[in-house]
Amino acid sequence: QVQLAESGGGLVQAGGTLRLSCLVSGRPFSWYGMGWFRQAPGKDRELVASINWSGEMTYIADSEKGRFTISRNNAQYVTYLQMNNLKPEDTALYWCAASPGRDNSPRQWTYWGQGTQVTVFS
Repeated sequence: QVQLAESGGGLVQAGGTLRLSCLVSGRPFSWYGMGWFRQAPGKDRELVASINWSGEMTYIADSEKGRFTISRNNAQYVTYLQMNNLKPEDTALYWCAASPGRDNSPRQWTYWGQGTQVTVFS
């Protein structure tokens, strides 16, 4: 069984930065592509960023390009979402998710964390 634990959320002023972390346990981390999702009040959950098993292929949603970066450290079983120049519209519950396999475009989001809240105030 794979377990994911997010951390790093919090309250931040607009223009500030946060780095979310997702620590994975239970299986070899390099078996999984990883993704970050978010859901704001009244909105659907959306994929913010994803990264393949090796870290060589990444995806960032258009609205977050230039502000968010996804990375991973396979030796430490962790993936990160670096969020810069945060905006009030980034306020949401953020989850990390794992997609089994070595697909360069992970999409089978099988395992999920509990989520971490990000609140951006102006």
